[in-house]
Amino acid sequence: MAPEISGFSKLSKTEKIKWLASHHFTDDTKAAEILKRYWNTDKKLQQLHDEFTENTLTNYYLPFSVAPNFKINGKRYTIPMAIEESSVVAAASKAAKFWMKRGGFKAEVVSMIKVGQVHFSYSGDYNVLKRFFDNIQPELYQASKHLTENMVKRGGGIRSIELVDKTNELKNYYQLHCTFETADAMGANFINSCLEQFALTLTEEAGKYQPFIETNTTLDIIMSILSNYVPNCLVKASVSCPITDLPETEDLSAEAYASKFIQAIKIAEIEPYRAVTHNKGIMNGIDAVVLATGNDFRAIEAGAHAYACRNGKYTSLTKAWIEEDSFHFSIEIPLALGTVGGLTSLHPLVKLAMQLLGSPTAEVLMKITAVAGLAQNFGAINSLITTGIQQGHMKMHLMNIMNQFEATKDEKKQLISYFKTTTVTHAKVVEALKKIRE
Repeated sequence: MAPEISGFSKLSKTEKIKWLASHHFTDDTKAAEILKRYWNTDKKLQQLHDEFTENTLTNYYLPFSVAPNFKINGKRYTIPMAIEESSVVAAASKAAKFWMKRGGFKAEVVSMIKVGQVHFSYSGDYNVLKRFFDNIQPELYQASKHLTENMVKRGGGIRSIELVDKTNELKNYYQLHCTFETADAMGANFINSCLEQFALTLTEEAGKYQPFIETNTTLDIIMSILSNYVPNCLVKASVSCPITDLPETEDLSAEAYASKFIQAIKIAEIEPYRAVTHNKGIMNGIDAVVLATGNDFRAIEAGAHAYACRNGKYTSLTKAWIEEDSFHFSIEIPLALGTVGGLTSLHPLVKLAMQLLGSPTAEVLMKITAVAGLAQNFGAINSLITTGIQQGHMKMHLMNIMNQFEATKDEKKQLISYFKTTTVTHAKVVEALKKIRE
């Protein structure tokens, strides 16, 4: 067990690694070497990465890939994706190419409203509180003007501030429910700064409000924080084509393919066990783009899954249906993304990813990201209802298995050729490699 340590964050990076290696690893020299191996030789660039977070020891790599051939609203894109799961980029690329020949993807942003709340407790009469709020509401806007001025110039700002009574769910609990538009910024810092100003103004004005003074009633601010549940920061994406343009296999006609595909989506709509895995596949595509563009994938994940159960039951984020002999497939998902601020203007690869996408606005990035999720879901469902998920997945996983056993370039070439016509399993790869080496 490692000893307690004080002032760890004040140690140099080398000192941190030395302490960690000596107390947590049997081979402290090897552990230190592995950590240092991932340092960037450009000291200025490495310092930039070190300062992204606290107690940085080294860099953790994820593959930075691209999926080409996406046609979105008539414009072609090559989409950057940062992800380690081997089949994701391949599936997205395949889906992009399939739909490019059928008109491409359509996408639209429905709204870009984000939410933040000031949570507080109050034990007095609600009607008194309501009159107080109505009186000071203009002051809440005015007191935060120094924070909102630049955002308003960019088309954003505070959209509403409402008093919400939640005492039927939690004793004495009220909130200021506030909505914002943050233009091309994700807006977390802006929203939180506004909320903290609201809380300060609320407290100051309450201290001067005569009805509160007379009844010895106070407001107690609990916390002020944005919400990652953004059901009104919403984007839709879709594809459609005549049923006859859908894939055909030996076992499935185009009509049967459409029927089976729609049935697979309907299962995800009603069966939570399937819906979670179904939506995880969607998020494979979405998270990869969110990471590559320096956005907060944890916030996106939380908001998406909350949206999936907005009606009281966890369900699919995508829908599929037939209309007038045409197949339709769509997604509706909340995506609070930004293209300015945070890592977007700091991380060199993020800046490169943004350039790759044509320096998009937040609205355009929302569309691109939703499309990546829809494409990924199409690829997954396509595999599930035809060959099964493992055939393609395991062929992509073959490289990982070969690297695990340190296969040489020539061995990899032989194995790849062999498994073109053989089902990939871990045991079979080991067996085939053993025969090559014998």
